[in-house]
Amino acid sequence: MEESKYRRVLLKLSGEALMGDSQYGINPETLAYVANEVKAAVDLGVETALVVGGGNIFRGMAASSKGMDRASADYIGMLATVMNSLALQGALEKLGMPTRVLSAISIHQVSEPYIRRKAIRHLEKGRVVIFAAGTGNPYFTTDTAAVLRAAEIHADVLLKATKVDGVYDMDPVGNAQAKFIDSIDYMSVLERRLHVMDSTAVSLAMENGLAMIVFNLKAPGNIRKVICGDATIGTHISDA
Repeated sequence: MEESKYRRVLLKLSGEALMGDSQYGINPETLAYVANEVKAAVDLGVETALVVGGGNIFRGMAASSKGMDRASADYIGMLATVMNSLALQGALEKLGMPTRVLSAISIHQVSEPYIRRKAIRHLEKGRVVIFAAGTGNPYFTTDTAAVLRAAEIHADVLLKATKVDGVYDMDPVGNAQAKFIDSIDYMSVLERRLHVMDSTAVSLAMENGLAMIVFNLKAPGNIRKVICGDATIGTHISDA
């Protein structure tokens, strides 16, 4: 019988992970697929938290580059993450998993306010906790929010789900020369400017000794395999 290597994990999903083959928005089939992948991990008895981006609905930096005030654009992006979180909550609960959405901005009608001790208590009770609205502040990405929340809840590892197999020395999309990196330390990620996360998120993870695994969400079963300690899946990043 498979056993988890970790007691508590935080899974970071991009908003684009919910689009499927659509140009924007939430694809119902993809949403159901993601929910089933998460359930496979939860069934191992792992305390599971999630952070989901909002890029499938609205991207603050892109809007800012076209003239919108950056702070206003980022707040709109936070609301997009709330929408994705609620959609993911619904999909998970259809599979019988108790969930809680905790938002960094107050939207009491649809979510609980983020309180660290309450989040930990939910996890201890076996509920899937979805952290919405990033850090609640403009100028910070959901990658940074994921690292921050993972550190706050004392997660054993941060799992970053992507559309490729892990970290490469250059963009692997359309570049046959790109070389896969199976393990790397955070300082090297910063020095080589590898596009794993933004530099704020990477620095925060390094300062807090938070291990990270970057892997392909599109390969069925990968979340469960990573949680069970399959070292052949994804790129492993540490502060070593």
